Amino acid sequence: MQEYTAVITGATHGIGKAVAHTFATEGAHVVAAGRDADALSALVDELDATAGDVTTQRADVRDEFDVEFLMETAARVNGNIDLVVANAGVYHGAPGETPLTHESYAAFDDHLRTNARGVFSTIREALPHLADDARILVTSGSVAREYTPGYGSYAISKATAEALVFGFAAELDHPVGIVDPGAVETDLAGSGRAPETVAPMFYWAATECPAEAVDGKIVGLGDWKRATR
Repeated sequence: MQEYTAVITGATHGIGKAVAHTFATEGAHVVAAGRDADALSALVDELDATAGDVTTQRADVRDEFDVEFLMETAARVNGNIDLVVANAGVYHGAPGETPLTHESYAAFDDHLRTNARGVFSTIREALPHLADDARILVTSGSVAREYTPGYGSYAISKATAEALVFGFAAELDHPVGIVDPGAVETDLAGSGRAPETVAPMFYWAATECPAEAVDGKIVGLGDWKRATR
């Protein structure tokens, strides 16, 4: 993957961290973003140990100026951006224990600002820097489509993020798609598969899955397993 630049938001924990490791191992130059500067430094140490190329940039996806600078930084690495993984997200409360009927306005606002508006800013600010064959992937899950009681505005924010994907896919020449890795064990979602077991799914969606199967689509765990078995 010579001169391949992959921007990953929310790269210091969970799925984002595992995806950063996967792309670095495959030879991409990873531009990792997150809000925790110490966690970003630790990620550099980890990727350096595996000979991965990485640039880190502290960025809060709630701040479009942070994201603008992130994308400008990423574009300077090889001249453009080949992949954007919009993965940054928050969940205020315990998974399954945040019903809408008891949710605070602060939690509602921050879920939408981070998980939905953050996707908008990530895609919007990447556009001037995308390579001709670049792809954009957004991490999501079934909670966005099959509402389960107790997931409150987190589920609503993920549904909004998916609607943004469909909107951008309809308007852009670049493939924009949703990656749904199923239940993954993270601080946000709780129990599930280890993040490193599903990270290769993102690499497949970015490089091997046909563009038409990604653009405006939901790429699920079953799609990946059927294609790679």
